[in-house]
Amino acid sequence: QAAPRRPARPDTERSATLLSAVGTMGKAGQARQVFRTFGQKKKSFLKVKSTEKKKPQSQKLKKGLEPGSVLILLAGRFRGRRVVFLKQLESGLLLVTGPYAVNGVPLRRVNQRMCIATSTKADLKGADFGSVDDKYFAREAAAKKSNKDEIFAAGASKSSMSDEKKAGQKKMDEAVVKGLSTDVKSYLKARFSLSSKMYPHELKF
Repeated sequence: QAAPRRPARPDTERSATLLSAVGTMGKAGQARQVFRTFGQKKKSFLKVKSTEKKKPQSQKLKKGLEPGSVLILLAGRFRGRRVVFLKQLESGLLLVTGPYAVNGVPLRRVNQRMCIATSTKADLKGADFGSVDDKYFAREAAAKKSNKDEIFAAGASKSSMSDEKKAGQKKMDEAVVKGLSTDVKSYLKARFSLSSKMYPHELKF
């Protein structure tokens, strides 16, 4: 006698078995592995907003850097020029001057990484630079122009140093220039450069 035929499964049962087989098999016919961790929860960190801003700590001066030391600038517009170190500002930058009457370098802020300290010293007796700080170098915000013709107008006026700063520069540099000898003045005027067979690690500044 022939074996009795099994009753045909409905379409819903077939689809369920196919889905279960596909869910447990990978692309190459391997069983899909699921890694689970128990007892580990994500830590939630609370961010506390601080209202007071931390002031930047002033950097330590390099060895040989003292007020009155002559520095050699290595970067910027006046690279290769020799300047006189006046003081360290709150931001950690160095306040230097040419002086402007000697070599044309005005009051500037310089990073001590971008300069070389020399053994030459300048006398700063009588020089007062207490009024110069980081705010002294802040640029004034230009007024907004509403008219399009004014925006695209040719020959726009460039921002230049104000008359007050020019007068203050001249007044502050007078005391520095008085303390400079003729040899130091000629030394400040000369631009630093390296020629052939000159190695900076062998030079003594």
